[in-house]
Amino acid sequence: MQQTLAAKRILLGISGGIAAYKSADLVRRLKERGAEVRVILTSAAQQFITPLTLQAVSGNPVSTTMLDPAAEAAMGHIELAKWAELIVIAPASADVVAKLAHGMANDLLTTCVLATAAPVAVAPAMNQQMYNNIATQQNLATLKKHNIHIYGPGAGAQACGDVGYGRMLEPLELVALIEQTLLPLTPLIGLHITITAGPTREAIDPVRFLSNHSSGKMGYALAAAAAAAGATVTLISGPVQLATPAGVNRIQVISAEQMHAAALNAAIKSDIFIGCAAVADYRAATIAPGKIKKGSAETLQLTLVKNPDIIAAVASLTERRPFTVGFAAETTDVLHYARQKLNSKKLDMICANDVSLPNAGFNSEQNAITAIWHGGEQVLELQNKVTLAASLITLISQLFSQPQTTSETNK
Repeated sequence: MQQTLAAKRILLGISGGIAAYKSADLVRRLKERGAEVRVILTSAAQQFITPLTLQAVSGNPVSTTMLDPAAEAAMGHIELAKWAELIVIAPASADVVAKLAHGMANDLLTTCVLATAAPVAVAPAMNQQMYNNIATQQNLATLKKHNIHIYGPGAGAQACGDVGYGRMLEPLELVALIEQTLLPLTPLIGLHITITAGPTREAIDPVRFLSNHSSGKMGYALAAAAAAAGATVTLISGPVQLATPAGVNRIQVISAEQMHAAALNAAIKSDIFIGCAAVADYRAATIAPGKIKKGSAETLQLTLVKNPDIIAAVASLTERRPFTVGFAAETTDVLHYARQKLNSKKLDMICANDVSLPNAGFNSEQNAITAIWHGGEQVLELQNKVTLAASLITLISQLFSQPQTTSETNK
């Protein structure tokens, strides 16, 4: 295991919630990467996981109270706050988020947050209705204004039976975000990157549309990684249920034609353009003005017309053409079709991924791609999309900084 966090001092705060069971694995993953981890457990957290468990995996005593005479003889809470290079609260309950937003310090964890000069990150974990409550959303917005990092949350089935946003991110996702926070990439400072993400929706009538299974997660992860690398990022997004990454300018679109117009407008102002969106190839030739009624016929015929090829249009710009990266989502002969698209669309690089795999691609938290460019290729094995995005942005920045004879020829 690469020691990416060697000697980094991370103070992990664990608040009350069922997701606390993941925190022991988070400590283990951080230790694998060389970090030194100390843990604070709130009183509610101790109902879900014990100090002994966290002490065993961290190798350090676990702090649970500010009223420990032995620790406070040396002002223990202040020492912990000074010791940390990063404070991460995972899980962060709605209660803890509210306390931090209002500057409260009524336990050891919140006191350490107020007393530290280190960056602070929270990984929200709560019922989807609690997460969507206006008070929680306002509290999270306040934390962002105070430069506290928000890791997640993810979406999916919850312990209470609900489905939606509020799940704490998985340990490896959190590790990737912690690495981005403590080891920020800066090769893209001064550069403007435009990224398209998500599906498009092509209207058939006022209530129906054509679309696909894209969740937008890969494109949003790329936008977050590019921003972490120092770039000015424009994210042109189709309709998805994802929060805009911190520091990213999001342009919301619905149809392929809207995305095409926004993309060309942004591309001429960009140094790098990444077409990660799953754009519908066709749209209805005419959109019915009213809902199409179910008639007696057993079939319904729609006439479709081809949508504009956004990535090809960007790559064909004759003036102010950006370094252009496309995605090839295929189900068969993946590399063959990807190489064809690299050449036919005159791209600088293409990312091939097999969306037929059950644990990768659309709607998955993981992905695996083969990055192909003129003169080389690199396989990025199956991994979390957050981690994959950071590796891909690093690769793109390296290729962008090299002389690109192909892109120069296309300009």
